[in-house]
Amino acid sequence: MSNETERDGAPIPPEQDTELHRRIARELGIRPEQVAATARLLAEGATVPFIARYRKEATGTLDEVQIAAVRDALERAAELEKRRAAIIKSLRERDLFVDPLARAILAATDLTELEDLYLPHRPKRRTRATIARERGLEPLALALFDQSKGTDPAAEAARFVDPEREVPDVDAALAGARDVVAEWVSEDRDARQELRSELQREGQLGSRVVKKKEKEGAKFRDYFDWSEPVRRAPSHRILALLRGEREGVLSLTIRLDADRARTLLKRRFMRNRSRAAEQVALAVDDAYQRLLVPSLENEARGWLKERADQEAIAVFADNLRELLLAAPLGARRVLAIDPGFRTGCKVVSLDPQGALVGHTAIFPHGSDRQREQAAATVREWCERDAIEAIAIGNGTAGRETEAFIRSLDLGNEVTVIMVNESGASIYSASEVAREEFPDHDVTVRGSVSIGRRLMDPLAELVKLDPKSIGVGQYQHDVEPRSLRRALDDVVVGCVNRVGVDVNSASPQLLTYVAGLGPQLARNIVAYRDENGSFATRAQLKKVPRLGAKAFEQCAGFLRIRDGRQPLDGSAVHPERYPIVEAMAKDLSTSVPELLANGGLQERIDVDRYVDADVGRPTLEDIVDELAKPGRDPRAKFEVFSFAEGIEKPQDLRPGMRLPGIVTNVTAFGAFVDVGVHQDGLVHISQLADRFVSDPSEVVRVQQHVQVTVLEVDLERNRIGLSMRAQGGSR
Repeated sequence: MSNETERDGAPIPPEQDTELHRRIARELGIRPEQVAATARLLAEGATVPFIARYRKEATGTLDEVQIAAVRDALERAAELEKRRAAIIKSLRERDLFVDPLARAILAATDLTELEDLYLPHRPKRRTRATIARERGLEPLALALFDQSKGTDPAAEAARFVDPEREVPDVDAALAGARDVVAEWVSEDRDARQELRSELQREGQLGSRVVKKKEKEGAKFRDYFDWSEPVRRAPSHRILALLRGEREGVLSLTIRLDADRARTLLKRRFMRNRSRAAEQVALAVDDAYQRLLVPSLENEARGWLKERADQEAIAVFADNLRELLLAAPLGARRVLAIDPGFRTGCKVVSLDPQGALVGHTAIFPHGSDRQREQAAATVREWCERDAIEAIAIGNGTAGRETEAFIRSLDLGNEVTVIMVNESGASIYSASEVAREEFPDHDVTVRGSVSIGRRLMDPLAELVKLDPKSIGVGQYQHDVEPRSLRRALDDVVVGCVNRVGVDVNSASPQLLTYVAGLGPQLARNIVAYRDENGSFATRAQLKKVPRLGAKAFEQCAGFLRIRDGRQPLDGSAVHPERYPIVEAMAKDLSTSVPELLANGGLQERIDVDRYVDADVGRPTLEDIVDELAKPGRDPRAKFEVFSFAEGIEKPQDLRPGMRLPGIVTNVTAFGAFVDVGVHQDGLVHISQLADRFVSDPSEVVRVQQHVQVTVLEVDLERNRIGLSMRAQGGSR
């Protein structure tokens, strides 16, 4: 055996690393050297945001999405190597790891190919074919499979009749031999790949209702008798069908045309029209129906689910990104109200940093006396605490509470804003909320969350499990690990893109800063509590367990406002401070003056500072940052108001034109809140006057839109909306 086949789970040799980098580069449409550089940085412990922002020269300016894709591809390759090692070990133990199988296994580049190669040699439970082999019928199977025109199957089979080995007659011998041939056919790598490709191109996905489940599974009635091509099945429908099957309502099939499949197999395995070939034809039919159909259908379920998961996760990630990067109101004095009818409205007052000033309860939806008391309380608190904005949760009684607050005529200096409170109740009962407000109940915590969500959505939403925020499609049905990775990437990307004030950030927000994590985040807060605010970024090095590598990764994303070092409030990394100091010196000025004077910044000759370590991309980032140090990339906050008098679905009428906020974008359309406690659906066909294949091309979460009511189904609690210019007309 050659040295090449001696590898048994050992680290991939450098030359194979190079081939892997080439393969990943082809897959992602980038250069192999970019993959190699990214792989090296990741191996050294660099984070995705750090690489994207501060190592542009090394990667050829790959962005976060591309870097994460390289990381994921490298992890898949590692999983492939792990599986390859396990297979090699299994084959070695049985003395089966020999050429040409060994070479083929070492050369396999994906898991499906690897498993196809291993399938004939996988230890099996006792099958019909293994029983036939035990009875000595494999030589007969070989003779039939050879399909010699001179072979008489009956005469050949007669030689294997042996009652003591449970082969009582010719028919039994032929049946056993066909079982062996059927297994060969079902395990043939090329045959499986041909049928697999055919299934992906021409297969049909079908569903039927399980008997006596019609009433129980009414929500799946659209799929009681459903069929469509596998290649065209959208992700949301695949996940809906799989959920229906999981709940015992639907029965799914993923099939090829049987006649077409058998024809393909017979073309591959039948060599002539001899009597032996007739036996092979019978074995092929059996192999297809008994072995290949269940195996390939199970396989198809796997890749259909994986495809649907990827699409659903991408939708969720895009929505979450828009939600996290929603425009913040900023540091304002806020009165936050968690509305309610019977139990009243919980009111909290927050200072500009989001700290709780006070809390109370009002009952604006009770008696006239309670309404008067509620009005007096709101006016008093607004005046006492110099309230600048009132945040009202959009849950039960939200619109009614908004109408009450607006009726108080608090003046133009107080802005009234409805806030999406999805997940606020989950936060209020969480351990995080209990730690922050141990002496207050869930109603106070929930109101605080609503107010803070208005002031800074990102800082507040990072405290929640993203799945509880209410964006995405079928997020509870997708593979949890993949979803968690994707959503973590989004949260990390958003937090580091915006930057974090190290002197005011919560431990939850700090957790997502590149290079930190939960323990270092807690250590930073503990150090801050004990020693006071950080005066410089360099002081972070005194935080317990925050070593040089962690400092390198996190420093550029942590901001210190009005600190001793003016660059500490910017996204310029400390490792590049000497460059800025050199720029200032060359212009005969100071760093603070350079930051304050746009005219001086325009005189910087970037090319003068290019060297082997720092190129134009980094230098251009530095100059951009000098112009607006520590700028928030999020949009400017815009006040939004729902239509007056439209507070419940019964108020809606077809043809109404209303303002709304996009709350969720899915593969089949967008959901819009028009202020009636039930989001309406703008189907993908109603998103624009032109054809739209991807709703995210047209709308995004938190976008303010104008919609036309198409229909209101009070019984099913469904609202149909349109964003087309003619209100849905065609």
